[in-house]
Amino acid sequence: MKPGRHFAIKEIISTLPISNQDDLRLELRKRGFVVTQATLSRDLRELGVGRVSAGTHIQYVLQTDAELKMLRPVVGSQVISIKHNDSMAVIRTLPGCANVVGEFIDAQNSPDLIGTLAGDNTLLVIPASSKSIKHIVEFLKSILFEGTK
Repeated sequence: MKPGRHFAIKEIISTLPISNQDDLRLELRKRGFVVTQATLSRDLRELGVGRVSAGTHIQYVLQTDAELKMLRPVVGSQVISIKHNDSMAVIRTLPGCANVVGEFIDAQNSPDLIGTLAGDNTLLVIPASSKSIKHIVEFLKSILFEGTK
């Protein structure tokens, strides 16, 4: 139950502008998770969720840019190669590292990416449009190796 609830919290925070625990509890209830405020607070702490200013309002976020910048050299060192065709990119990693690299890429919240699919040492990167694959590959290289977005 807890892993499913944590997954739902991450999905909600990643896709909706949630600014307080009441709104998050309502979204969780829509997905079949009834939680107390204390449980939700504990979940948010365990997931490393923070609150940031987003223009005119405050909203929950999963990771800060500072945390992502600290992880970049570690994640980048796990990547062996990036190859692509006209529609998708494949990243080869050290054994057992594809999930970590995929999570890092997904945490960038790029509108140009639908998501990633990880095996043990291979990661499939799925772009929002096949027309932008060269741009996607440059984006991947920049976030994994060069340290710029």
